Amino acid sequence: MSQTLLATKPRILYIDDDPINRSLVNRVLTRFDFEVIEAETGLEGIKIATKHMPDLILMDINMPGLDGHETTTRMRTIAGLQRTPIVAITAYSTKGDRELALTAGCDGYINKPIDIDRFPNQIVSYLEGQR
Repeated sequence: MSQTLLATKPRILYIDDDPINRSLVNRVLTRFDFEVIEAETGLEGIKIATKHMPDLILMDINMPGLDGHETTTRMRTIAGLQRTPIVAITAYSTKGDRELALTAGCDGYINKPIDIDRFPNQIVSYLEGQR
């Protein structure tokens, strides 16, 4: 049964090279009436973001090719995406990783593995302006 957290159905773009991670996030968020779009690479994520203009972008940091830092930096130069919240969602949690993500242009940071009970509310907080 679906639970609604917001009045409208937000569009979330999740960029992660791991299909298991994408599947988990998709299942958790669609259960709470979010529309989830997935991308496997940073370049694919940029193309999808410019086409679909999501309400929020979840960004894996450690991806082959264009990593999450570079993808975020590039997205921040695209009209229409400059104010879109981008949240790093990553297994990296050593000292300085959060600061690097924020410096690249991310608005927040969620550690993997995600807490599936807290995750939807974390997403709502970012959609409502948490930085």
